[in-house]
Amino acid sequence: MTAALRTILTGRGLVESPRWHEGRLYFSDWSAGEVIAVDDAGQAEVVASVQSLPLCTAWHPDGRLLVVSSPDGTVLARQPDGSLVTHADLGQPGWNDIAVDGRGHLYVNRCGFDPMSGEPFRPGSVHLVTPGGTVSEVAGDIDFPNGMAVTADDRTLIVADSYRGRLLAFDIAPDGTLSGRRIWADLGEAAPDGLCVDAENAVWYADVPNRRCVRVAEGGEVLRTADADRGCFACALGGPDGATLYITAAEWHGMSEFPPVTPGSGRILALDVEVPAAGWV
Repeated sequence: MTAALRTILTGRGLVESPRWHEGRLYFSDWSAGEVIAVDDAGQAEVVASVQSLPLCTAWHPDGRLLVVSSPDGTVLARQPDGSLVTHADLGQPGWNDIAVDGRGHLYVNRCGFDPMSGEPFRPGSVHLVTPGGTVSEVAGDIDFPNGMAVTADDRTLIVADSYRGRLLAFDIAPDGTLSGRRIWADLGEAAPDGLCVDAENAVWYADVPNRRCVRVAEGGEVLRTADADRGCFACALGGPDGATLYITAAEWHGMSEFPPVTPGSGRILALDVEVPAAGWV
């Protein structure tokens, strides 16, 4: 099933990491180094400025906005006064996406190489940050780890492996460690990026080169497709009833190009869906 998209906001750069929270959509503009909140009327507010590429975020269960500062190798937490403080020291630079479970475990992934600088390929990994601040690798041998989400029962972490065209799943133990690695869905020629989970345990994933978002069931059956006129980087379910799919999209030129997207081509798109949100992002 293919559906039309509506536009919420335009004129941005490389937009990513959409997260719905308390009536607004939060997203990152990697080009500007900003985290922005926008409502459905298109009223936008910059809530944090962090010069980081990538620039990914998540919401902690205690209500704090977490921001990955990739060059510094830290996870920052936004305070009530708007300031940013270090929540966790990851020990090295080069981090990508972040997801949080209901117990406060943070999952942060990293590529094993810098694709924008032409470094030779090395597989990536997922690291766990415990509530006590301990950082450890909990999954490896992921060609290009990208979007992640935790299911609503806190039992499963789903990770996009963009280079291998598949979604991986891991069982989450009470202490946050991962086991039971498996292919949740083989997506063929797709390049899955940012993703989210809905109330039927299906996954919506964004696909930059194929300019679309796709809803799939475990095993890979395609349930719905939303086509765009530019690359789709990530998606999140939200809205008053949780049944709006928000998509960050921009005209993509490639990781070896500068700038990697056409300036001003970044926009926030929205699609009404039948199955509402569930899980953690």
